[in-house]
Amino acid sequence: MLATWNYSAMNFNGASPNPRKTTSVRHLGTVDIARLREAVLTIPESVWDEEDSKKPNRFDTLDKTQHIIFRMVSSNFLDWRSSEDRPLWAEWRSLIEPIFKATTAPYGYERGAFPRVMLARMAPGGVIRPHFDSNLEAKWPHKIHVPLQTNPDVTFFVNQVPHHFAEGEAVEVNNMGPHAVRNEGTTDRIHLIFEYYDLDQPEPEWLAALEAARSES
Repeated sequence: MLATWNYSAMNFNGASPNPRKTTSVRHLGTVDIARLREAVLTIPESVWDEEDSKKPNRFDTLDKTQHIIFRMVSSNFLDWRSSEDRPLWAEWRSLIEPIFKATTAPYGYERGAFPRVMLARMAPGGVIRPHFDSNLEAKWPHKIHVPLQTNPDVTFFVNQVPHHFAEGEAVEVNNMGPHAVRNEGTTDRIHLIFEYYDLDQPEPEWLAALEAARSES
């Protein structure tokens, strides 16, 4: 099935991204991360190591960045409408959902969904090499970052433009263009990362063609 889906994806490289997505960086405001940050900083190394070893988003560009996945799309990164909660979500949702609400208020959607939710930790000296999110699933939802721990020497590049995002500063980043990260500081850089989309927005025309290709496989 995976090979078939990859073949289908190759035929949909021209699928247009959601026109509501930012083409650079959209600042969403400062949110209260105190409780979540406190909890994240007490996560044992054994949990980081175990959860990172099970992550499905194992891409070379991410280098040694570690992830704890709370929710992930369940369609080989091709369809944002289907996702699965990982076991740790039940433990963490009460800390994360208030941040969802505060961060996404500027969009004004009456009904929103969050297909992917994770923590990402980059150690001092870490890098995420320049890349763009090429999978079909990434074309539709907004890609949102909330820094929980950072330092002045962390740089996030979007379209080759350098940015520094402060702790608690929620931003949507353009994941369709080239983006990269460098941590040249002495402390970890930890972000809450999630995707968000409007359940009431009409779906893209190319999605029907993708589903037809899937049904024929």
